[in-house]
Amino acid sequence: MDIPVKNQDGETIDAIALDDAVFDVPMNQTLVHQAVVIYQGNKRQGTHDTKTRSQVSGGGRKPWIQKHTGRARQGSTRSPQWRHGGVVFGPHPRDYRKALPKRMRRQAVKCVLSEKARRGNLVCIDSMDRQDGKTKSMVSLLANLGVTGSALVVTDGPDGAVARGAHNIKGIWTLPLNQLNANDLLKREILIMTVAAARKAETFWTAEINRGGRRVGVAPEGTASEDGGEGEAE
Repeated sequence: MDIPVKNQDGETIDAIALDDAVFDVPMNQTLVHQAVVIYQGNKRQGTHDTKTRSQVSGGGRKPWIQKHTGRARQGSTRSPQWRHGGVVFGPHPRDYRKALPKRMRRQAVKCVLSEKARRGNLVCIDSMDRQDGKTKSMVSLLANLGVTGSALVVTDGPDGAVARGAHNIKGIWTLPLNQLNANDLLKREILIMTVAAARKAETFWTAEINRGGRRVGVAPEGTASEDGGEGEAE
């Protein structure tokens, strides 16, 4: 797939041929949905909690005698039907984390990347060396590229100047390539990638070796893995 390359002034200076194995993958909505749900669930802290009738203070004495009052029998003023009583079936601390196989995570990212490219929402830029960490420089870059809505800026590695410049702009988010995921791709309309990041993406997801009859992804040395260690990107 051929994508035009723009400079930081918004001028088309070249075209880049991207690998169809990464940027022209058929959309799999079921897989993408599964990846996004698991990603969002893994971000939940799960610290919500409600008090049951045994945890609410008070209610030690029986409100009234069992019989001969004409009212319903009650054993405690902290029963769920009473005001200030305990909560029935309320949420309690739990872990929402679920695992998704690495190959499925990578495939979900490739599906969304390909959809961005097919819809013309992928913008390749030659470099971002003019970014000095100021919001003004990032606003100027987005204006030159014609970006007016939400956008995800992806660099080949951590770039503090790009991150600081976009920090105060509504709808703009930045990520290094090794932290790219389907959820952040779907949340933003436009994807801005440097040429170096696009080439690195091809290396991440197309460099494979045959190991024991299975095809296993291989990433360059020194890149951050999906779980924070050394290895492949998400």
